[in-house]
Amino acid sequence: MATNQDVLMKKSTMGGAPLRSSSPERRGSRRCKITQLMRLRPSDPEKQPFEDLRGTVSVSRSGIYFHTTELGYEIGMRLFVTMPYSYNPSSMSREYLAEVVRKDILPNGTIGIGFKTLLEMSEQPTYSFGSSGQRK
Repeated sequence: MATNQDVLMKKSTMGGAPLRSSSPERRGSRRCKITQLMRLRPSDPEKQPFEDLRGTVSVSRSGIYFHTTELGYEIGMRLFVTMPYSYNPSSMSREYLAEVVRKDILPNGTIGIGFKTLLEMSEQPTYSFGSSGQRK
């Protein structure tokens, strides 16, 4: 059975060397393979509503890739994404507006979804302790 890394690297069963596509790399920043829980919901009120709690597979500065069983995702769809998501109301979560840019049907029956973040909707408050004047 192929591992997630084998599927992502498109390993050849003959020689074991990864197959590279001839298309140029379009990513603007490096990817990190970390897992963070996130909450995803469609932003369009006319779309069928759903709530999807998933862990990330690959994260970059402006995009995220994850696996899901939810069938409601479409390329071009806008999402509200809360991450890192926690049930604790005092958590340090942030909410983003994102757009689905990739949808892959994976061999194990799940769907791979890639989205790019468009806008941070909730910012953490900034605190200022002390006077607003300059230091002397």
